Amino acid sequence: MLVFRLLSSTLRRMSLAYADEAIHLREVAALSDRDIARATGSGVSTVSAWLRRERAPRGRRAERLVELSAIADRLTAVLGAERVPVWLNKPIPALEHRKPLDVIAAGGYEQVSRVVAELESPTFG
Repeated sequence: MLVFRLLSSTLRRMSLAYADEAIHLREVAALSDRDIARATGSGVSTVSAWLRRERAPRGRRAERLVELSAIADRLTAVLGAERVPVWLNKPIPALEHRKPLDVIAAGGYEQVSRVVAELESPTFG
């Protein structure tokens, strides 16, 4: 019984690491519940539960969340935190005028990452 409790506690902490990633997005990149929900294909109330650490994303939602986090971290370094939500919600010509949040939600992390790499390039601007 003790082993089961220890294993259960460890698994819960591991899964809450994904909830912590959602909290990170709120704190570092100023993303709203709605932005996170849109990129992960989740409901706003589900994201709110992640932010309260009551639940954590799993599967595809967790995958989209960490992809969004990776992009947001890179954008924060290039644009500054206050511009990240704007950029993610803006139609981008290099993404065929789609919004990066929608591209990430559709599994297009690599496409968005390539555009961000152009922003990170010392020859940009």
